[in-house]
Amino acid sequence: MVKKQSQRLISKSRDIRRENLLSFGLLLVIIIVSNIISSYLFTRIDLTSEKRYTLAPATKELLRSVDDYVFFRVYLEGDFPAGFKKLRRETKEMLDEFRAYNKLIGYEFVNPLATGNAREIDETIKTLTDKGLRPTELQVRATDGAQQKIIFPGALVMYRDKELPLDLLDQQLNTPPEMVINNSVQNLEFKLADIIRKLSQLQKPALAFIEGHGELNEAEVHDLTQSLLPNYRVDRITIDGRIYALTRRSEPDASGNVRILPNYEAIIIAKPTQAFSEKDKFIIDQYIMYGGKVLWLVDPVLASMDSLQMNESTVGVDLDLKLDDMLYKYGVRLNRNLVLDLNSASIPLRTGQVGGQAQIEFFRWPYFPLLNQASNHPIVRNINSIKADFVSSIDTTMDETIRKTPLLKTSDYSRISLTPVLISLAMLRENPDPRMYNRPGQIAAYLLEGSFTSLYANRIPPEIADSREIGFKEESKPTAMIVVADGDIARNQFHVPRGYPLPLGFDQYTRRTYGNKDFMLNAISYLADDTKLISIRSREIKMRLLDTNKANAMRLRLQVINIALPVLLVITFGLLMAWRRKKRYQKPFASK
Repeated sequence: MVKKQSQRLISKSRDIRRENLLSFGLLLVIIIVSNIISSYLFTRIDLTSEKRYTLAPATKELLRSVDDYVFFRVYLEGDFPAGFKKLRRETKEMLDEFRAYNKLIGYEFVNPLATGNAREIDETIKTLTDKGLRPTELQVRATDGAQQKIIFPGALVMYRDKELPLDLLDQQLNTPPEMVINNSVQNLEFKLADIIRKLSQLQKPALAFIEGHGELNEAEVHDLTQSLLPNYRVDRITIDGRIYALTRRSEPDASGNVRILPNYEAIIIAKPTQAFSEKDKFIIDQYIMYGGKVLWLVDPVLASMDSLQMNESTVGVDLDLKLDDMLYKYGVRLNRNLVLDLNSASIPLRTGQVGGQAQIEFFRWPYFPLLNQASNHPIVRNINSIKADFVSSIDTTMDETIRKTPLLKTSDYSRISLTPVLISLAMLRENPDPRMYNRPGQIAAYLLEGSFTSLYANRIPPEIADSREIGFKEESKPTAMIVVADGDIARNQFHVPRGYPLPLGFDQYTRRTYGNKDFMLNAISYLADDTKLISIRSREIKMRLLDTNKANAMRLRLQVINIALPVLLVITFGLLMAWRRKKRYQKPFASK
């Protein structure tokens, strides 16, 4: 009897061992087969609600086109506050995502100020600054008190023999640090993809600043031009009535047909001060009809701070550029007014003299509104405030075939003055009356998209309309243009007294940097780039910040849940398994 029980136990033990071996072998086969299949079939699963780890189609297409090693040296390593650690982690995860689609993407994180003496650290800071990285000064808590610390929240990106700087931290005025970090995280995919595009593109798109109508000169757009040159070919061109100034004819195809093509991906008309001739308007109109893009920066009112240098007041009057009919035909109307805003930039004024030194004070100047995003379009999303200079409002027409997207607007404390308008510094001596600023959110910039109708449709004689040499076109291909009712947002200041051009958007008097350059670069990128990478900027990643008040109120409960509950679950699971084993192996003995 005992022998039979022993044999039965031995046989059962062998069955269990065989069963375990079979299970192990089956698991091994599944793993091997899964690895073989995954090596041929690539896929990733993103379980986040906002799909933060899913790259946009434009990014994937760009990464597939990269044919050589792209290396990111990221200077986000060290002892940072929590926000910068989050930016570091998100940057690393995004670069890992890039690597998943192209193994030629490489990176390393380094702390540029980790070692060395004070002299070497100063040299490193100078080297990184010379290469285009912007330092950020932090106040960090240490055991011996608070310390000032300089970090470089950016990277140097290398591709073949090219190297470009990349700022990972957005610069935004009047924005809480948590929001700045979150906005920077949201823009990571765009920034990383855009820098790869800039480095790897073989042929630069062509742009042109139009001249001949009193537009901003080369020095006045120096910083914008220098910022565009790494990515575009930038020309300055005078139309002067030449029919092929903005378009060209292709070589005849097999059937002898000739196509008319735009010479430039986009043209920029920056603050003209003289009227356009009908011939120049016709050439611009036909450039648009053949798919050309235009960035209009037009002042409908003539007003300038130059007039206030010697006098306390001046008058803003209509500026007739002969463009009203053209812009109205395309979908907008520039109003003959000036928008005043309590949310405005400051100007320095001499208020007296103390000890032989001029006493300077800063006053908010309502004629310099700070423009903010009027929609969630990627051109303006999360962009810093833009400093305007005597801006007017814009209305749209009823033409529903054109999609009109507002881009920039004034604050909720705005006011409108119709021309002719008296502009006087005397208003700074009095406190503004908020009741007068009751015209909130005046739109100052629009994006227009669609197929535009020519201004000259049904307006020109048949010999011009039917001329094969001119190739007149009544309706455009799908294209786009941006209209801004202020030409000064593209103009950089000049250093006083040395006279060299300053970065666009930098106000040397208040030492503030506004978002003018970002807006201009985004607008031009949207118009001129075919990759549509800027559409990535519309992605939104939800910020899940800790509610500190709620966390403090629930501190004990959260501690118990996080410490005791896992231990309790492990003990319960262990007891359950022990009970199950005992029940399973006691049955045969109990039946006998």
